[in-house]
Amino acid sequence: NPIGEPLTGHTKSVNSVAFSPDGQQIVSASDDRTLRLWYAATGALVGKPLTGHSHYVNSAAFSPDGRYIVSGSKDGALRLWDTRIGAPVGVPLEGHTESIYSVAFSPDGKTIVSAGKNDISLRLWNVETGAPIGDVLAGHKKPPRSVAFSPDGKMIVSGSLDQTLRRWDASTGLAIGEPLSGHSDGVASVAFSPDGKTIVSGSYDNSLRLWNAVTGQVMGEPLTGHLDVVGSVAFSPDSRLLVSGSADATLRIWDAVTRKAIGEPLKRHRQAVHSVAFSPDGKSVA
Repeated sequence: NPIGEPLTGHTKSVNSVAFSPDGQQIVSASDDRTLRLWYAATGALVGKPLTGHSHYVNSAAFSPDGRYIVSGSKDGALRLWDTRIGAPVGVPLEGHTESIYSVAFSPDGKTIVSAGKNDISLRLWNVETGAPIGDVLAGHKKPPRSVAFSPDGKMIVSGSLDQTLRRWDASTGLAIGEPLSGHSDGVASVAFSPDGKTIVSGSYDNSLRLWNAVTGQVMGEPLTGHLDVVGSVAFSPDSRLLVSGSADATLRIWDAVTRKAIGEPLKRHRQAVHSVAFSPDGKSVA
């Protein structure tokens, strides 16, 4: 069942949500060009909206220590925000040619990875200096929609509209093995399991797929049940459950071992669910 009332305040579509590492706050990113912080326990706003992007904010993530948030926007820039004062840190990180679809912090908090639309590539950034690291990670044939670091920080996974996932060596920026093929349409979302053994992907083919993170082999049959694009996927902290959010306006909970849906779809949103996240204690989902 939903907890309390909806968290309202954004004036346009909410594209991304994430819990702070301590589970106390939630960040949201919106087409209204702002980010907002919320108290997870009460749903109340924390301070004022974070403003500075000049276009839609597509993605947001907390640093592992909870001190910073990184956001990626259609304005082509990434921005860092200090969560303690609700203000931007330094200048925008610029290098992508247009919209940034997805951003993620490395587990040590020293690096950010971003996925760009027009340049069809990933970029790595030094958090301390704001400077790009190395060359772009290129290899997808269509824009990458989602990126994630492995829990040990050694690998990055990306999911692309070219219907594949790719794994990358985080230290060299080189592709690992061949693209992971199995979806029949573009890949909209990717996530690592907290134990680092598995990758989950959500697709425009309305399904989820599980992959062996080490070998890249697909695991079993697709997880089916959604009636539209699976725009976001996430593992529970113990790696035993999955949550998916879909353009069919529902969320679904899955057993990651049996790959079966648990219970009925969660139906309270009126339109597409763009982003889902487990709380650090595994007891709730945003």
